[in-house]
Amino acid sequence: MTLDDIQAAAANAGLQTMGALNEDGKTIVLFGTGPAFWAAFSTSPEFLDGEKHPVDRWSKRIVGYLAQTFDGTCQFPSDGPPYPPFIRWALDSGQFFQSPVGMMVHPEVGLMISLRGALILPTEIPMPQQDTQSPCLTCDALCTTACPVDALSAESGYSVADCHTFLDTRDGSDCMSRGCIARRACPHSSKAERADAQSALHMRSFHP
Repeated sequence: MTLDDIQAAAANAGLQTMGALNEDGKTIVLFGTGPAFWAAFSTSPEFLDGEKHPVDRWSKRIVGYLAQTFDGTCQFPSDGPPYPPFIRWALDSGQFFQSPVGMMVHPEVGLMISLRGALILPTEIPMPQQDTQSPCLTCDALCTTACPVDALSAESGYSVADCHTFLDTRDGSDCMSRGCIARRACPHSSKAERADAQSALHMRSFHP
């Protein structure tokens, strides 16, 4: 079993391997949404049944299947409290970085990160050599000026109140229907090929 085997299986199921690390004798593989996600999810029973939390339920089924396939276990961001340390895992994998607006950024999807689960293998598998650098090092930081209410900042934190108040306005409808404008401003976010319908679903979950 190699990381390439896991990546191929995840891609076939509609997920993307976003990062991996060895820790305490185990391998942790992080899965997120990517270009193949929406086509797989939008035809799934979880999407079509009209029940609550369709993305979480789909993620648990799919990542659970991957865990069974590779004789591992799985964990999810919603497990808890206490919650699994997904942010630490992501940063320790060397594939995620903090952006100027505070959110994590990934070279393959920019600020359009949606981690859906982690595969935990009972032994360590070889990790490929990598020299990934933050995409922000060669960026004009358009994300820092995109938010109309300056709700996002790595220095001052995230103003949930200002963000939610704006989303309730007419101007906020663009974020609600197409996704956070600051996330979309990142030039690497377009690599995620995220459908507007997917962004709208995420926004409705974030701001019902």
